[in-house]
Amino acid sequence: MKACGLVVEYNPFHNGHVYHINEAKKVSNADCMIAVMSGTFLQRGEPAIIDKYHRTKAAIKTGIDIMVELPYPFAVQSSYLFAKGAILTLHKIGVDSICFGSESGDISPFIAGYETLTQNQSAYKKQLSIGLDEGLSYPVASKKAYQEIGLKPNQIDLTKPNNILGFSYVQAIKDHQLPIEPFTIKRTNNNYHDETITGSIASATSIRKQLLQNNYSADEVDYTIPVETVHQLKEYKQKATTWHSWEHYFPLLHYRVQTMSLEELSSISGMDEGIEHRIKKTARNAASFVDWVSKIKTKRYTWTRIQRIFVHLLTNTKKSEMQLLEGISSVPYVRLLGLSEKGQEYLSQQKKKMDIPLITKLRRNNHPLLSMEERATNAYYSVLPTKNRFELFKQELYGPVIEKK
Repeated sequence: MKACGLVVEYNPFHNGHVYHINEAKKVSNADCMIAVMSGTFLQRGEPAIIDKYHRTKAAIKTGIDIMVELPYPFAVQSSYLFAKGAILTLHKIGVDSICFGSESGDISPFIAGYETLTQNQSAYKKQLSIGLDEGLSYPVASKKAYQEIGLKPNQIDLTKPNNILGFSYVQAIKDHQLPIEPFTIKRTNNNYHDETITGSIASATSIRKQLLQNNYSADEVDYTIPVETVHQLKEYKQKATTWHSWEHYFPLLHYRVQTMSLEELSSISGMDEGIEHRIKKTARNAASFVDWVSKIKTKRYTWTRIQRIFVHLLTNTKKSEMQLLEGISSVPYVRLLGLSEKGQEYLSQQKKKMDIPLITKLRRNNHPLLSMEERATNAYYSVLPTKNRFELFKQELYGPVIEKK
């Protein structure tokens, strides 16, 4: 069986994702669709609106055959480390290809762009360093460095979120010389950051905004999401009493910062260039999460960067722990979240070829990355009432979601 891999967050799973799955099947000619998904916290440093199991159920019921988890240390990261973790995970479960959405919809500029970067790696790093020294944010400094080595926006626009991620997927495949063919399809009808719903295919950002503004009613956006997503949103709300947003975590974050020393803060992953001083100082007058981030944000410290730091603060993730990722050329395990009947058929063949463990439930002392995963899960559920928190965490101890026709 041929397998095509997708790198996803499904926050929440919507009609655009259904389109992606269907188009990926066509271009890859794959029999089995495998998605690697961020778990509790996402790449841009946000809590998922509902947990990974309810997002998995929606996806497995609507076209995904196997769902595996992107380990937490890779999930809340810059584009290259995020992509590296996802591609290495998909490689271990045997995908022949990957397919990602992009603003360009053409794979050739991504391949050509990688070759340009490879040939000019030292010049790129030099220009990037110059930009950062000038006080530019990493995305802006990186954009300038790309242009300096000849990667022009009319060839591939690396200011666009999906192009950035797609370029990182191609980099990860090429850097590790993996036998994975990359495909891309053009995003349709909306942009990644669009905040307004304009049709049945809408951005996840606009859908989340509408959901959270409309008194937690999934029916308000039911024309943009599959029936199963509506069901899972409602089911999670019933079990958890809420959907997750950053404001839920503001009191806990505020307490943490107010009671930690600057030395303790500086040990947290992402706390670089003295940003802990700014976080500590602004905490005194912060009235909400959004207000706090607005007070911290500068040209150098982007909103996304601050959110990632706050995730690592919530999960107590130290810089020393993140050193596990340095030079890593393989993931230590694959964590299975869900599968369809076709997924079961594929996995019965593939797991015999795997040279790392296939993990179906959380167990203590499996691996340091899983210990970090457990902390992240506990932090994610910490804003819920005790009984609800306990019941939802028990999902970690059961087997994967299995779809039965």
